[in-house]
Amino acid sequence: MSKKHRAGFVNIIGNPNVGKSTLMNALVGEKLSIVTAKAQTTRHRIMGIVNGEDYQIVYSDTPGILKPNYRLQQSMMNFVETAIGDADIILYVTDTVEKSDKNAEYIEKLKRIDCPVVLVINKIDISSQEQVLQLMEWWKQQLPDATIFPASAKEKFNLENIFDAIVGSLPEAPAWYDKDVFTDKNLRFFASEIIREKIFLNYSQEIPYSCEVCIEEFKEGAERYDISAVIYVLRDTQKGIIIGKGGQSLKKTGTQARIDMEDFFQKKVFLQLFVKVDDGWRESKKELKRFGYEW
Repeated sequence: MSKKHRAGFVNIIGNPNVGKSTLMNALVGEKLSIVTAKAQTTRHRIMGIVNGEDYQIVYSDTPGILKPNYRLQQSMMNFVETAIGDADIILYVTDTVEKSDKNAEYIEKLKRIDCPVVLVINKIDISSQEQVLQLMEWWKQQLPDATIFPASAKEKFNLENIFDAIVGSLPEAPAWYDKDVFTDKNLRFFASEIIREKIFLNYSQEIPYSCEVCIEEFKEGAERYDISAVIYVLRDTQKGIIIGKGGQSLKKTGTQARIDMEDFFQKKVFLQLFVKVDDGWRESKKELKRFGYEW
């Protein structure tokens, strides 16, 4: 007698910088989400799909929970609210560094939620056993129905147990996506995310938060991909910083992005980067829709 097929949406939520993207990338086995040390790196809801013979897990990485200061951040939080509403399983990620009660209203939401909650205490590799045990006890009191796992996404510690718990909690259902698909996003999206990651890594202060990347052209040739991208910034001074003296900063960012793209796409890439000023993109409904933040 064949096993029944399980499938469902496992939506990953938590505060900024707790390691949600690192955890999803490790669970999916593909680098789908930007990972940097800066907060608010993930802006979109990104799906990573893991298939087995009798299961399909649709992971969904979401932006870190924050109090919005402008329209872009409000759109990011709308992704989080949607993820809470349509989950079959919530994967709530905290860590050994943040204050446990940060954004307490979301903990209250988790108490009232109908679906199973798997809670991961990440970054135990930089903590003591005593502190981890204290945190596990604190979270047991807050969310008695949740399944709690100490883990290190970076060191890939305890991920197998988390995976088994997720598969065991999936509802019986047919696959939502074709079994050879590993994400809902297209190649243009990943090209823009790779460039955005390099901006986060190469520039400091407000620069990464003021930038958005738009792929203007993506030609898929037999030998290589020809990609043309525009980095939008809020001010002329930021444009100067992105380009750098003699264009060196932009060249460095472009070279790093091209190397990563070639690794991700498994094909040669010819990449052109341009920088334009759009002083209102973070507040413009029209622009945010163009960049994929609003429907």
